[in-house]
Amino acid sequence: MKITGLIFRIMLILCTLLLTACAVGPDYVRPTSVKPMPTTYKELEGWKVAQPGDGIIPNRWWELYGDPILNSLVEQVAISNQTVASAEAQFRQARALVQAARAGYFPSISVGASVTRSYKPGNADAGNNGGSTDTNFQLPLDATWELDLWGRIRRGVEASQANVKASAADLAAVTLSIQAELAGDYFQLRVLDAQKQLFDATTTVYRKSLELNNKRYIIGVTAKLDVLQAETQLKNAEAQMIDLGVQRAQLEHAIALLIGKPPAAFSLPATSSATVIPLIPTTGLPSELLERRPDIASSERRMAAANAQIGIAKAAYFPTISLSAAAGFTASSLASWFAWPSRFWSIGPAMAATLFDGGLRSALSDQAWAAYDATVATYRETVLTAFQEVEDNLAALRILEEEAQVQAKTICAAQQVVNITTNQYQTGTVTYLNVIVAQSTALANERTALGLLGRRLAASVLLVKALGGGWISE
Repeated sequence: MKITGLIFRIMLILCTLLLTACAVGPDYVRPTSVKPMPTTYKELEGWKVAQPGDGIIPNRWWELYGDPILNSLVEQVAISNQTVASAEAQFRQARALVQAARAGYFPSISVGASVTRSYKPGNADAGNNGGSTDTNFQLPLDATWELDLWGRIRRGVEASQANVKASAADLAAVTLSIQAELAGDYFQLRVLDAQKQLFDATTTVYRKSLELNNKRYIIGVTAKLDVLQAETQLKNAEAQMIDLGVQRAQLEHAIALLIGKPPAAFSLPATSSATVIPLIPTTGLPSELLERRPDIASSERRMAAANAQIGIAKAAYFPTISLSAAAGFTASSLASWFAWPSRFWSIGPAMAATLFDGGLRSALSDQAWAAYDATVATYRETVLTAFQEVEDNLAALRILEEEAQVQAKTICAAQQVVNITTNQYQTGTVTYLNVIVAQSTALANERTALGLLGRRLAASVLLVKALGGGWISE
């Protein structure tokens, strides 16, 4: 009855303490991102901004481009890319740390068995010169439980949970970054394929011009110089066409790495299909776009984790109270080890408090506050960087579109110059050098147009990445 009454009083005190327990330290409140917060983007009216959310990437953003080959490639990133696999393993590690932190809510129970044989010397002053040998058999069961009166364990779980969300956002950020890199490499490769087709058509024209000049030279209409100039022009174009193969091979190898394959096991056939730049809305854009940026979500979750660390540091100022209990069997012989009279038990709370630590707790608290301030600054810098990236690529798309329209007119004018100069050469009013200059200018303008297409595609991919996965609200 005495034991039962003692245990009852201890449990009553324990319940009272748990009911009145509190978590020290500030509760997390998301700080403002930037001051002042812009309500629209500079480059396009009607594009609204918003606060970050959970860093979830919209599904299949790459389908905006309507390219089945690109779709099949990007889908492999989450499955076989090794950088994504590493980030996913780090996410699982963070999730396991939450369970480790939650373990502090429960008592720790341990059991062990030991057999100790010891020798005690005799007492020479008492005339007992002979020693004695004793054997001690023990089987204790120990339990300890720290009461989370000040919220140290709760703040630790809170920090771990925030780190899990940050790790999930990191995984999304890595996945989105690699998907965007793959899409960028793919589009550059397709631009090279288009340039290869341009050179194929150009060398065909140049080869016919060489044949024509050869015939004209044979019949004595033109000089040998015209033939040599035509041959030089043809070989120069063929050399440039061959040089495209180096860039294409390197891009193909880069794509193979991004989908987790060795370059020898991957090839991407050339295609004549043109990649279409998706239409970007100019007004009425939903306000949730920046909420999907995983790097912003990650920075915000790390602020929450750092805030919880402040509570852990403050909890160190308060005493720790734990409940411990032990029970088991102890005997001096194996035969009586598990006999009921050999049992023992003990139970009782314990309190420990640090009276002097030379300023250690104060330093740790200051460190926690400084770490939190650092995460706030990182968060705000991440938001500002997001605005910059969106504005940069909106500006790039707008300006490059204008340039592409002008370049299209330049190509038409250059082609007309080629036609007129060729007719003049055939009538003998200009030299073949004029034809070469006109054809080279037309070729350069067409290559510039393809380069602009590549830059516009790259800017569109970067805009998708900057908006956290496209401009379509899901």
